Amino acid sequence: MAELLSVPLKKPSEIDIVKPLQNLIASTYSTADKPEDYSEQILELSKLRTNAIWKAYEKSESSLDLIHRYYDQLHALEAKIPPSEVQIPFKWKDAFSKGSLFMSKISLTVSSLSYERLCILFNIGALYSSIAANQNLSSDEGLKLAAKYFQQASGIFNHLKNSVIAAIQVDPTPDLTAETLTALSALLLAQAQEVIFHKAIHDQMKEAVIAKLCAQCTEFYAEAMVALQKDSVRNIIDKDWVPLIAGKQAAFIGLAHYFQSIVAKNSKQMGEEIARLQKALELLKCAQQRSSRTTLFCDYVTKAEKALADAIKDNDFIYHDRIPDPKTLAPIQRAPLVKPLPLPQFFSQHFKDLFEGLVPMPVHQALAAYDVRKNELVNREINELRVATQLLNGVLASLNLPAAIEETSGETVPQSLADKSQALINAGGVGKLEHMLKELPDLLQRNKDIVNETERLLDEEQASDAQLKEQFKDKWTRTPSDQLTSSLRFNITKYRDIINTAISADKVTRDKFEAHLKGITLLSQGIDAMRRALPQPGSGGKETVSSRKLKQLMDEVETLKAERDTIECELKSATTDMKEAFIMALADQGSINEANMSTEALGKSYGPLQQQVRDSINKQQTLLSQIQETNTEFVAERSGDGGIAAQRESLLKELAAAHDAFMELQNHLQDGTNFYNNLTEVLLTFQNKVTDFCFARKTEKEELLKDLTQDLSRGPSGITPSIPQHHANAPAPKKEPPARPPPPQFTPTGNDTVGAPAAQPSSLPYPVQANNMPTPYAPPPQVPYPQYTPLPGGYNPYATMAGYPQHPPQGYPGYPPQQYPPPQSYPQQHYGTYPGHQSSQHQYPPRGPW
Repeated sequence: MAELLSVPLKKPSEIDIVKPLQNLIASTYSTADKPEDYSEQILELSKLRTNAIWKAYEKSESSLDLIHRYYDQLHALEAKIPPSEVQIPFKWKDAFSKGSLFMSKISLTVSSLSYERLCILFNIGALYSSIAANQNLSSDEGLKLAAKYFQQASGIFNHLKNSVIAAIQVDPTPDLTAETLTALSALLLAQAQEVIFHKAIHDQMKEAVIAKLCAQCTEFYAEAMVALQKDSVRNIIDKDWVPLIAGKQAAFIGLAHYFQSIVAKNSKQMGEEIARLQKALELLKCAQQRSSRTTLFCDYVTKAEKALADAIKDNDFIYHDRIPDPKTLAPIQRAPLVKPLPLPQFFSQHFKDLFEGLVPMPVHQALAAYDVRKNELVNREINELRVATQLLNGVLASLNLPAAIEETSGETVPQSLADKSQALINAGGVGKLEHMLKELPDLLQRNKDIVNETERLLDEEQASDAQLKEQFKDKWTRTPSDQLTSSLRFNITKYRDIINTAISADKVTRDKFEAHLKGITLLSQGIDAMRRALPQPGSGGKETVSSRKLKQLMDEVETLKAERDTIECELKSATTDMKEAFIMALADQGSINEANMSTEALGKSYGPLQQQVRDSINKQQTLLSQIQETNTEFVAERSGDGGIAAQRESLLKELAAAHDAFMELQNHLQDGTNFYNNLTEVLLTFQNKVTDFCFARKTEKEELLKDLTQDLSRGPSGITPSIPQHHANAPAPKKEPPARPPPPQFTPTGNDTVGAPAAQPSSLPYPVQANNMPTPYAPPPQVPYPQYTPLPGGYNPYATMAGYPQHPPQGYPGYPPQQYPPPQSYPQQHYGTYPGHQSSQHQYPPRGPW
């Protein structure tokens, strides 16, 4: 049965991916008006990861399906969120590292979704190789599946060798280096060709075809040998791999000669048949020696020996054909029937994206840019309308309109002012504004605290990293914190600027409130309070032509304001779904011209509304000109008490301005409250992101500290101190056994307890044992010296401390010099040449024609 090799699996570590992914999706995709909740999908992904990474060790078709599904989800998710933004410390151990008692397995921790995907892809390739190597090569189905899986595994490792460094940006573990991945891809491709050879035998194909397949097997195994014998690869793979590959390399060229000899026999070329059989036997036996496997293709050795004996006999008695030199034989053509298969878009046949609602990152970025453009346009148009309306209200308030034309007797409160008072009372009055103003400092302080705490986390992480860098110097090889946190600290600065801008806006709002506090308070007290506060001129006027015209103009003003409210609502509610347009552009062109597409879409959606805004502003200019002209005529026609009328007019203007200020302050304070609450959500999401980053860095730090600590504990022992000069030549004192002390005296007591000694010197500085108490570690009566419990065998509490001598110092008195034999060196095996080649040739067998 063929002996096929498989790649070992990388071993992962358990890690929580739920919370960091929730935070990342919330910070990347969610907004206050469009929250994104993918908690269920993330939990499903976490379960899928657990099943995929541990079920892989079952090495079955079902485990292959699980790991396929997890990889496909990672591949789809990686295109939708920035892989480097994932603050999850993924830790994977080297596939070939076996570890030892004092050394753990080589591992690497990287906080990147790309690293997780590449390690999973490595395990998919390893799993393919394991399932292929365990197939039954005596069945047609097993042969087909083995050839397919070996080619897929070869394609995976071939893909990985060009992807690892670009994806993780750090030095990988030895199993993920380009040299190792190249060797694995070449090895698995050679084994795929070997399976094709076995299938050709199974299908009873012609010997000429089989010979070509064998020649190609030799070529593939020669390439694998070159890759496997590189120091970086040979030092990590199993020690049995290289001998086996070297044996197969020789064996398959021997098999090629064997099957080509059958072709020569059928053509009655007996000399060529004998030459090829002799060469085949030589190479097949060489293969058994190199691989240390006496059973390697032993059946073909037997067949070749029998065929050679028959051929020599027939040639001697019948054909008498000349036997050519093997070097002059025509080369055997090669037939490569396998190749590394490219990676499919998705491994799963019925792939369903758990995060289907999340668009690809280019589309998300384009949508975000479109939203910025749309919001800028909408805010600009609404701001123009509001500024124009404020100007209109200011002019009317300065003219005391419409109150001046509603109140003619001078004894009642104008109806428009009464309506404004009632509207203000319904909105909560001055108490509502005071309550909202008191809430702002608390909301502000909450956001300040979040920013300060977030900055403290980054400062602590950076200080810890700097301290360990100072302690371990060049051994502390991880990326410095300041290189990783520049964007995070930039965001903190940005958030502080936003908060400072909000503080300035709060001050403007408070100043405006205090400026209009008197009028807002009076409006909040109702009509009776305003009637008492207004001066009474005691005279009134009749309705005039100018007053009637002003009333008509005031009606037009109200109509204009109503139209603006409608335009503002339409500006806020107008929507254009650019998602499909951006996705189609990305699929068709490979990129998105967001600026042109957004400008065109915004022009179609908001162009008519922008024209309405301009028409409304132009209409206001004409209307104000007419109002000012008519009001001049109205003032000239009015009669009354000059001083009192002026005071009344002034207070009416102040109350009208106070109403407008109240409405404006109410909107501003509500906007401020919403702003602080929304900012709190953003800052909490940002803080969670920083927390995940710090946790990932902490995990990475602990792993690196663990490795460094183990390296230090395995460091060389301290240097044995040299012998002082005045002791160096001193003769060693003669060793004599110490004098035997007198036996201890015991006083029999007639019972089983041990009493106090019969005679104790009174000057003994140690406490004596109390009567009738057992002596610790009491010796048996025949032992003259006290015994103590020894330390466990092999235990040495100082074994890992540098400087502790592991052997007695050499040359000291009392210790004879120790002679240790030099360490034996094991000869390095080389698989350089076939029999008949000179040792000066290349270390590996030539891959020319055979």
